[in-house]
Amino acid sequence: MPHHTFSYSGPLTGRLRVPGDKSISHRALMFAGLAVGESRITGLLEGDDVLATAAAMRQLGANVERESNGSWRVNGAGIGSLLQPRGSLDMGNSGTSTRLMMGLVASHSITCTFTGDASLSGRPMNRVIEPLSQMAASFEASPGGTLPCMVRGASPAVPITYRLPMPSAQVKSAVLLAGLNTPGTTRVIEPVATRDHTERMLTGFGATLEIGEDNGERVIAIHGEADLKPMDVVVPGDPSSAAFFLVAASIVPESDLTIHNVGLNPTRSGIVTVLRQMGADIEELDTREVGGEPVADLRVRHAPLTGIDVDPAIVPSMVDEFPVLFVAAALAEGTTCTTGLEELRVKESDRLAVMARALKLAGASVDEHEDGLTIHGTGGEPLRGTPNDRSVETRLDHRIAMSMAVAGLASRDGVAIDDTAPIGTSFPDFMQLLETASS
Repeated sequence: MPHHTFSYSGPLTGRLRVPGDKSISHRALMFAGLAVGESRITGLLEGDDVLATAAAMRQLGANVERESNGSWRVNGAGIGSLLQPRGSLDMGNSGTSTRLMMGLVASHSITCTFTGDASLSGRPMNRVIEPLSQMAASFEASPGGTLPCMVRGASPAVPITYRLPMPSAQVKSAVLLAGLNTPGTTRVIEPVATRDHTERMLTGFGATLEIGEDNGERVIAIHGEADLKPMDVVVPGDPSSAAFFLVAASIVPESDLTIHNVGLNPTRSGIVTVLRQMGADIEELDTREVGGEPVADLRVRHAPLTGIDVDPAIVPSMVDEFPVLFVAAALAEGTTCTTGLEELRVKESDRLAVMARALKLAGASVDEHEDGLTIHGTGGEPLRGTPNDRSVETRLDHRIAMSMAVAGLASRDGVAIDDTAPIGTSFPDFMQLLETASS
């Protein structure tokens, strides 16, 4: 396994770009693949999950090509004109694109079989099968509502009003996408607001959406049968990837780092809010809107941080950023208390237990609770670092690996990590960017 020790090698300075946002990359390929005419996508995240979406859209009749300069050209098939795929649609490891694509085909008169890797094949699809069946699509899934799953689209499909039983942007998006080719108005009722990339981007591509409120719940209505117009999409940088550098520059003395083109959608950017509450110096430069998404360049300078009680209401907008927030808390003045984080126990690893162990090993003072961590900060003093003969167990979790790498930059003896390979799943250039910024 690739062991690696991360240690202080100077302040973080200069400018860098983080990879494109994964949620937006999937949607850009799908919606461009439904529009009539040519769309261009720049900044696409070229990870395995997103490439599986590109391959699936090709099978449905869209022309999807990567150009030598790294941008992508998509000539869409048109809503109502999707082709019957020749083979099954292999979605790899991506739950997002599987659930969204099921919605896409549910209102077309084609039959598709969805397959995936072992991990994806264990994930439940009933949460989308249920509403899409109400719209008249039919499904033959494996036991437990898993993949492989065959979907027979309905033509015409039936518009429904669907109240989400649990907060899920994927289920919401699947129903809205099915509504694109369904005569009449399809509605989704959201008791708890979830990320709204689908609504923003569909509007950009020319769909008619109405977003309102009823008894404090969000109601999203889409009018079928829609025609999408092509659009050029610039995918914003992923705020979850930017978070590691926001924390690193905040805790390493004399740092002054600018991160280009970061997506600041309010349903995703809780980490910026919380770091500022702790005293971080994060400035938004050139705030702009790109494809309906708010974007800015973030300039972050070293600043003394102070512990806070993190409001549990902000958890949904930064659920993936808590591991690196714990690192910021370990270097702050005073105590940081987090609650409402039960969801972190069922991520790629049990992120509460794994981070508590990792930070203690590196010399931080941490108490673990059922639903969060309480961290007593060093007041800006460097962490001791990991003992010579011990390394942090990352449990194959990319965010644990990157968070503890950041902790190493603010330690005396460096932080050793048992395996850096998982970082490649979400942020292949992480090590290189870290090295460049701090050299």
